[in-house]
Order: sequence, then structure tokens, then C-alpha cells
Amino acid sequence: MNYYLGIDCGGTFIKAALFDENGKIHACERENVAVISEQSGYAERDMPELWQVCANVIRRTQKSSKIRPHFIKSVGISAQGKGAFLLDNERQPLGRAILSSDQRAQTIVKRWQAEGLEEKVYALSRQGLWTGHPASILRWLKENEPEWYQRIGYLLMSHDYLRFCLTGELYCEESNISESNLYNMTTGQYEPQLARLLGIEEIAGKLPPIIKGNQIAGYVTEQAAQTCGLAAGTPVVGGLFDVTAMTLCLADNQPHKLNVILGTWSIVTGISDEIDAQQAWRFAHGRYVEPGKFLIQEASPTSAGNLEWFVKQWNLSYEQINRLIAALPPAQSAVIFLPFLYGTNARLGMTAAFYGMQAHHTQAHLLQAVYEGVLFSLMTHLERMYGRFPQVKTLRVTGGPAKSAVWLQMLADLSGKALEVPEAEEIGCLGAAIMAAEGVNRDGGALKPHQAPRVIRPNPANFSAYQNKYRQYQKLVKLLEQMAEAPQIS
Repeated sequence: MNYYLGIDCGGTFIKAALFDENGKIHACERENVAVISEQSGYAERDMPELWQVCANVIRRTQKSSKIRPHFIKSVGISAQGKGAFLLDNERQPLGRAILSSDQRAQTIVKRWQAEGLEEKVYALSRQGLWTGHPASILRWLKENEPEWYQRIGYLLMSHDYLRFCLTGELYCEESNISESNLYNMTTGQYEPQLARLLGIEEIAGKLPPIIKGNQIAGYVTEQAAQTCGLAAGTPVVGGLFDVTAMTLCLADNQPHKLNVILGTWSIVTGISDEIDAQQAWRFAHGRYVEPGKFLIQEASPTSAGNLEWFVKQWNLSYEQINRLIAALPPAQSAVIFLPFLYGTNARLGMTAAFYGMQAHHTQAHLLQAVYEGVLFSLMTHLERMYGRFPQVKTLRVTGGPAKSAVWLQMLADLSGKALEVPEAEEIGCLGAAIMAAEGVNRDGGALKPHQAPRVIRPNPANFSAYQNKYRQYQKLVKLLEQMAEAPQIS
């Protein structure tokens, strides 16, 4: 039996899972990896520490599986997208990594938008302007940390850096770098004109070659093998952007289904074989794993991270929260929550808020409003995606909220659509392992889960109440958008 290691580096944890040829998990380990935020809006990560945590997780996974390292035939990594992991010319980490959740470039993005750059950039990259893009971070460094900027030797993203630590080889993987605002979505290559438009033309010579997700990028070095416990010489493939990896495990390429990923981010994806230049909304595009196909996305950091904040503040278990919410009538409370603790899908700079609270409301009403607010924000993305994929009848859902029957039923009732919840676990790791298997034998399909998904059907009796409250949510967002322009007090 052959085995394939999938690593998933997210915003909070690094996980590693070992799969056999049939897609069965034989071991899975995880470890928290710190996000450093020493100033308001900053989100950084210590790169040597990230590699050490990754190596620890790999070693523990191999040890707990009791499978000898030489039976692990290849390795793949999926990781959060965007951000900037910089090396100097000696291939050493250059400062801390700046993560995609970092907002220090907000002023620069607003300036670009005011200058009318977004339309020009989108025509080439099929990406909007956003603080977490590598291009935005690089421009901030150029203006605010010029010595740091001048020392840049190589630009990588998270999984590119970890792959470099394993193999010593420098590449940028296609699904992730295609969403950097440095890449031409039509030609499939780096675009020097984008760097010029955004005032970072010096970076053009700092971009490693592009590699596909299932392409072998290198082999585990002796030094890395001693650190992480893998066998030296084990192939390591390009890997995937984590959203692409999860979509790979969710999608069956049917036009009547959209994929919903709920974690720190609310993400909706669909797969298309064309770029629609006539679309009414500027959807984010990325290169998909299949040649000639594109990942169409809507996303914002407005999902379960909001609930986790309240869990920590109130020291509640998820079971307690679900019981409290289940005891309330659906969508009958006047309390509305804007889930913008970590970012927004409305006007740039909008923050979280409760509205409609009165003395008779309880903690349960606030928690219900958090659940609803997260889904109302998701509904904003879904409605935009329905315009691009008008035949949608079913949503395939994964992520933390998919473990809550209360939250899932709320989504089904709000959207009026059936939900399919795949039974496969650790799908970020699984998507990476599928790429690893394809890289060494071009037959990774056996790793795809074939179990029938769990189905949740909407309750038509609740649809009207949820839609009415959703419209109130939309009105509140519009009313408060003008507040986002006022100076913020941190």
C-alpha cells in the first residue's frame, strides 16, 4: 500500500494527514501557529517558527500512523492564499511573513481605487484591489519600509515557503499566484504591466517560476528529512491554494451546484471554462486544477471567526450555543449583527456591530444574531454568484459551521436551497494529497471520497421570515456604510 501526505496551513492551525490509495485517513495531527499582531491591522507570522511547527506536525503524523517513511510516496501542501512570504538574496527569511488578513495597506488600496486603477487591474488579473494581495503589501513596503523592500530577493506565498523548506527549490504554485495581482489570468503568466500600474515594477525579477499543483517541485532534502521525519528524496508537488484544494474535494462540476466553504472566511466558489468579460460583478478568478478551467469566487472574512470571538469572551461550548439558539423561534428577534470583526464584504473599513438590542433580549438572542449575521453576509456572496451561475439549486457546504445542525438548517431555510455536506474529513489535506498522488502516478482520483453526502432540505415555512430579516440586514449595512469613512478609534 502506498501513502500520500497532505499538509494544510491555515490561518490558525497547520494540519497534516496521511491517506492511503483509497483516500482513507491513517493519521492526522494539528498544531496551532501564532499570528503576531503588534499593531492595529497587522497580521504577521514568524517564518522559521512556521517551518518548525510544520515539521513537528509531519513528524507526529508519521509517528502516530506507524507507517514507515519510505512508504509515503509524495507530499502536497495546501495553504491560505495571498499575503507575502519574502526571502532575501541569500534565500533567508526577510522579516516576518505578512498574512492575507493584514490590513496595513488599506490607505494604499483606497488611493488606488480613487485613482481609477481597479478597472485597469481587473482587466488583466481578474482580481479586485484588496489589502491582502501580495501586490498591495509590496507597495506598502516600498513606501513605508524602503530598506526592507530593497532587500527582497524572492516573493513566495505560504505553501511556496514550506515547500522551499522541504526541498530547497523556489517556485510559485499556479492556483495561488494567479490571485496575486501580479498574474495575467488570460495568458497564464506573470504580467509586468500590473507591476508597473501598481508601482512595484522592481518586483518583476523577484518572482520564481510558476509550477502547477500536481507537478513535482523537488524532493525532500537530507536536512529537511532530519527535521521532519520524512525520507530524503520523497517527491513534493506544487500543492494548492486552500480554497482550490477544498473545492477540488467538494466539486463535481455540475452547473446547478455551488461550493460553500465556511471557516474564518465565507467563501463561495464555482468552476467555469471561460472568463466572462460581460459579467455584471467583478468576481475574483483563479486558475483551477483542470487545464483551461477557472475558479470563480466570492469571499470575505465574515464567517465563523466572529463566533469564535464570542466563544472566547463568554467561555461557551458550541453545544451550549446550539442549544440556546435552537430554543428560539427562527428569525423573530429584532437583533441584527454585522459580522465584520475581521473584515467586510461591504465598504472597506466597516466594522462589526449589534443593532436592535433591547432590555428583554438575552445572550441567546445575541448568539442567534451572530449565526444569522454570518449567513446574511454569506447570502450577499451567494446572490452575486447566482448571477454568474443561474442554474444553482444545491449548495455543497463544508467548514466548521457545517458541523452545527442548527446553523446548517438556518442556511437551508434562508437560501431556500438543499445543502449537501460531504462526509470526507480534512479536505484541505485531502486536496493536497490528491495533487501529491497525481504528481507521482497521474492517478490521484482514487483519493477522492466517494461517500454520498448528507443532505439538508429547507423548511419552506421559515423562508419568508429569514428573507425579511435579511432585507433588514441589507438596509442596515447601507445605512452604516457612510460611517466607514469616518476616522476609526482603535
